[in-house]
Amino acid sequence: MASRVRLDRSKAAVVMVDVQEKLAPAMEPSAYARVLKYGRALVGAAKELGLPVLATEQYPKGLGRTVPELAEVLPGKPLEKTHFSCGADPAFAAELERTGRRQVILAGMETHVCVFQTARDLAQAGYEVYVCADAVASRTPEHRQIGLELAREAGAIVTTAETAIFDLLHQAGTPEFKRVSPLVK
Repeated sequence: MASRVRLDRSKAAVVMVDVQEKLAPAMEPSAYARVLKYGRALVGAAKELGLPVLATEQYPKGLGRTVPELAEVLPGKPLEKTHFSCGADPAFAAELERTGRRQVILAGMETHVCVFQTARDLAQAGYEVYVCADAVASRTPEHRQIGLELAREAGAIVTTAETAIFDLLHQAGTPEFKRVSPLVK
């Protein structure tokens, strides 16, 4: 029996949730710095390995656009939404369905609101959801921790971006490994 905790690049997609200009200053600083570092690493690895990348913006009129440090590496324009859960947003759900991918690697903000609700709804919809603990942030460490716990209780696998990236690579010494591994250093 295949392990449920195994990422497969032919089945996986990366989703960056609401890493926006007006939210960013409110985040716990060290967690936000990791969101940028590992969010960029996930997007870079996804591009190199041929995974689709989707990004969202929660009510950008009020919360601003995706922060420039992340927007510059995204392959497309983020989807605007007003639902906290990406999975509850019809446009996002349709776009994710169009990818044909059933594994979703989540990163973004805020862990206890949009990331958790997205993880819950996608898991309920039959997706394998991987929440990268080192690539999510909230305003407080407690909110971040509770969000991760709730995501796990809802059926998501809590992992790290580095773990996800190396799981997708499967082995060292390949040309892909040489191009992707510097992204997490």
